[in-house]
Amino acid sequence: MMNTIKASADIDRLFKEGRRGTSRLVLVLGLPTPEARDLPGGRVLFVAGKKLGNAVLRNRCKRVLRAAYRRVGGPWPGLDVALVARPGLATAPPQRVDQDLRDALARVRGAK
Repeated sequence: MMNTIKASADIDRLFKEGRRGTSRLVLVLGLPTPEARDLPGGRVLFVAGKKLGNAVLRNRCKRVLRAAYRRVGGPWPGLDVALVARPGLATAPPQRVDQDLRDALARVRGAK
């Protein structure tokens, strides 16, 4: 089961205080929080901003992110994670999306 971040205060805190890991297709923000520690697999947020295009393209980007999240091994215990789509994500091959997500996540986990 996927626990999502819904409260705007939690989202704001994640974007303000979260550690960032970037790649060509995905931006990952991670923040250890008490709320996430209480859940078996942490919490996640999928973001596709209006700069990416129309609603159809933004929804496709979020579907691609959700699928990559499952393939790469999410959820990550004790961590609030935001996955932000970047241009080109909707048309990228799944292997490339997975590798970019792994790279960005490694940067988040390695940053102190």
